[in-house]
Amino acid sequence: MCRLFGLTAGAARVRATFWLLDAPDSLEVQSHRNIDGAGIGSFDPAGEPVLDKQPEAAFGDQEFTHQAQQATSSAFVAHVRFATAGGRTVQNTHPFAMAGRIMAHNGGFGELAQLDAQLGSYRDLVLGDTDSERFFALISQQTDARGGDVGAGIVAAASWIAARLPVSSLNAIVAAPGELWALRYPDAHALHILERPAGRSIGAADAGMHVRSSISSVHAPALDDVASVVVASERLDGESGWRMLAPGELVHVRPDLSIRSEIAIAQSPAHLVPLPADNPNIDT
Repeated sequence: MCRLFGLTAGAARVRATFWLLDAPDSLEVQSHRNIDGAGIGSFDPAGEPVLDKQPEAAFGDQEFTHQAQQATSSAFVAHVRFATAGGRTVQNTHPFAMAGRIMAHNGGFGELAQLDAQLGSYRDLVLGDTDSERFFALISQQTDARGGDVGAGIVAAASWIAARLPVSSLNAIVAAPGELWALRYPDAHALHILERPAGRSIGAADAGMHVRSSISSVHAPALDDVASVVVASERLDGESGWRMLAPGELVHVRPDLSIRSEIAIAQSPAHLVPLPADNPNIDT
C-alpha cells in the first residue's frame, strides 16, 4: 500500500511540512505500514523541481526521525511507499521528477519489458527499477507527442498500459509549478479532492491547515489565507467537502485554481489484477 498527497496554491507560494513525530498519524507511524520509503516534492522559486526523499522507514532512521521535511512552493507531491516493484533505493523512492514536473503513483502493473520497448529513448529518463517511474516516462513521452498537453499525456499513457499490461491501479498525481493533475483509475484505490477557498478558518489553535487521518499527515501553515486544492488517497480529518474521484476521472487544477474534470478513461483495464480483500486502500 502507498499513500499519495498533492497540494497546489496556484500562484501563491506556501509552506508545507511533512511531520515525522508530533502527530499521532506522523510519518514515523505511517512507516510501520509503508516501510520502503517516503518523500516530498516541491518547486523552488525558479520553478525547478526539488525532491527530498529517502528509502528507509522513518522508525528505523534516527536522522530521519529527528528532522521534518520543509519547503515553500506553489505545489507539492508527497508519497509514502510500500514497494511492489523495485528495491529500497533512493532511485526507486517516490516522487520522481522529469521535464520540470513531479509525479507519484499508487498501484502497480506488470510486463515492464513491453513498456520499455514502447519508451524508446524515453527509457533513459528512468533511473530506478519501478513500474511507477516508467509510467512517468510514458506520461512524458505522450505529453511531448501531444504538444505539451500534460492531461492528454496522462490519459494516453494510462490507456496504453491499461490496454496491454496487467494492472492493479494507475492512480497518479503530477504537478508543475502552480498546477496539478490527478488520475484515479480504475476503482481499486481511492483518491479524493478538496477545494479550500481563501479565508476558511482552520481553528484558533492552528495558524494554518493541519489535515490528518489514521495514516496520513501533512501540515501547511498559512493556507487559511490563500485558496488551495488538495488531492489525497483518503479524506483527511478536520475538513469538509472531500469528494472521491470517479473511476477514470482526470482532474486538472490550473494556476488560477479553476478545476477541469472529466471521465477520461471509461473502459476497464484489459487485464485487471484484483487487490487482496483486506487491502486498506480499497475505497477508504
